[in-house]
Amino acid sequence: MQGKVWKFGDNVDTDLIIAARYLNTSEPSELAKHVMEDADPEFVAKMDEGDIIVAGENFGCGSSREHAPIALKAAGINAVIAPTFARIFYRNAFNMGLPIFELPEAGEIEEGDVVRIDMNSGEIINVTQAKTYKFTPIPEFMQELVNTGGLIEFAKKEIEAGAK
Repeated sequence: MQGKVWKFGDNVDTDLIIAARYLNTSEPSELAKHVMEDADPEFVAKMDEGDIIVAGENFGCGSSREHAPIALKAAGINAVIAPTFARIFYRNAFNMGLPIFELPEAGEIEEGDVVRIDMNSGEIINVTQAKTYKFTPIPEFMQELVNTGGLIEFAKKEIEAGAK
C-alpha cells in the first residue's frame, strides 16, 4: 500500500477521530464525512482515498468505540502509522480491517511525504525522503483480518469454508 501522509500529534483520542456528536449512526459512509473534523475541519475535503495518517504517541486513546477505525477506513485512509497505539484501538482497528503500524521513528515522516508499506517484509519506505524503516511484521492472522476486510468478513469466510 502507498499513500500521501497526513500528520497528527500525540494522544489523538477517539473523540478527535470521530466526534461523539456523530455517533447517532454507525453507517460508515456517514461517519467518513466527519473523520478528524475537530482536528482539521477541512481534512476530508483535502485527503484522497489511499492516504495515510502518521501520528504521535498513543493514537486512538479514549473510549473503546469501534466507530473510530470504521470512520477512518470508510473515509479512505489506507493505514495509520504511529510510535504507539492505545491497546483497545489497536485491536479494534484490525477487527475493522484497518491496518496500523507501530513505528518508533514515525516522527521523522513529514506531512505530504509519500510512503509505501510492505506488510509482509515489515518495511515502511518513505519514497519522498528515500528512507526505509523496519517494523515488526504484522502476524499472519492479523494480516488475514485486514485482507478480508475485518473480523466479520473473516468469520463469514471461515463459515463458508466450513460449510463446503
